[in-house]
Amino acid sequence: MSAEVVKLSKQDGVGILTLNRPEVFNAINQDLLSTLSEKLTEIENDDEIRAVVLTGEGKAFCSGQDLKDVSILQSGEEISLGGPVRERYNPLVMQMVNLRKPIIAAVNGIAAGAGFSLALACDMRFVAAESKMVQAFVRIGLAPDTGSSYFLPRLVGVGKAMELMFTGKDITAEEALQLGIANQVLPQDQLLPATLAFAKKLAQGPTKAIGLTKQAVYRGAELNVADALEYEAVVQDEAGKTHDFLEGVQAFAEKRFPKYRGK
Repeated sequence: MSAEVVKLSKQDGVGILTLNRPEVFNAINQDLLSTLSEKLTEIENDDEIRAVVLTGEGKAFCSGQDLKDVSILQSGEEISLGGPVRERYNPLVMQMVNLRKPIIAAVNGIAAGAGFSLALACDMRFVAAESKMVQAFVRIGLAPDTGSSYFLPRLVGVGKAMELMFTGKDITAEEALQLGIANQVLPQDQLLPATLAFAKKLAQGPTKAIGLTKQAVYRGAELNVADALEYEAVVQDEAGKTHDFLEGVQAFAEKRFPKYRGK
């Protein structure tokens, strides 16, 4: 297994994950999935990394499942895709959701199928102006996976999500911004610098609280009001015991900028 299929570098508290199969527009195969999972585990255990940027090498973010990956597809044979989805894709999405560090997708080109899903599984998306996103599953007779059916309706509403999934139409960067899929649209040459600058600001913040916020949002999407309020109390209790809460209050009282440690 080649670690270079996904590259991990660090810069000022930010872990930069780069999908690195540019010759196939960073299409997903078993090697990429396994390596990305390993890198996320490494990030989870590295206290120096307090925010994450996920991007792609070359002209694409990720074109989705590599249809030439014979470990999934056998020409001429009836296949079962439920197993690979459960065993490979679903655990990766759960790693991203459960990571108590913010993940920002820097979508530098096409994000299609499961590649679009990976972008949706990030907490925010900064998108290059010429990029396109597409729920490409229907184009080859499949239903959405890798979390698209969960994340997309929550971003754009059920009706619009159905339209995008039923038709497999291209979504421009500007449309993604209008729909709430993209947080920012940027010129290609400014995409990574701007995403990194934003991620570095997050990394300098109270990242323990940011991680708890992330968990509360995901949990709250599935709870009734009373249970969501109770979960807020749970995470607030944890946040109130951190160094960063004390530092934030003290800095406010002393009229200075806080020095957060993410602890």
